[in-house]
Amino acid sequence: MNAKEKIEELLEASEDGTITAAQVTEAGLHRSVLQEFVKSGEMYRFGRGLYVRSSAWEDDFYLLQRKYGRGIYSHDTALYLLGYSDRTPAKYTMTFPKGYNAPSLKQENLIIKRVVPENYEFGRVEIESPSGNPIRVYDLERTLCDILRGSGSDVQIVGEAMKRYAASKDKNIHKLMQYADQLRVKPKVLRYMEVLL
Repeated sequence: MNAKEKIEELLEASEDGTITAAQVTEAGLHRSVLQEFVKSGEMYRFGRGLYVRSSAWEDDFYLLQRKYGRGIYSHDTALYLLGYSDRTPAKYTMTFPKGYNAPSLKQENLIIKRVVPENYEFGRVEIESPSGNPIRVYDLERTLCDILRGSGSDVQIVGEAMKRYAASKDKNIHKLMQYADQLRVKPKVLRYMEVLL
């Protein structure tokens, strides 16, 4: 089996049409083989060590998360992904643990948030992106707390999300209050809930 056939085999095994430089090395091939695929137009480089088949359906949410494995979609992006905002974010918002620093993050069209490590994992869930790929996002209660905590969030988006939440049969007020306590936004959450409930 030649190098091209091995790469084809790796791509066939990949459900999402992506391949990493590490997989190529593991298969006993030199990474320069990937450059040949890029030159021929069969693949393109999405980021450091991540290559995508040109014919694959591009899923920005999924690919960005593959590129930045520690990033979790949050704030207005999470609201959109969870179906609590109709506004597609102009820039995606991702949260990273404090201390995580990928130099290429600054070049991305992203809003970057950082949290202390003890608050990083909490409220994290896995959902399907609009294209059907698995992505990590904060759950609704965590997202509402994050939005109320931060500045710069559109008041209309926040108000609409809180109204939808209050009217939802899936709301979990107990969980919302626990999160609000841990993230120190309980007074703001209570103010919104008093008006809505």
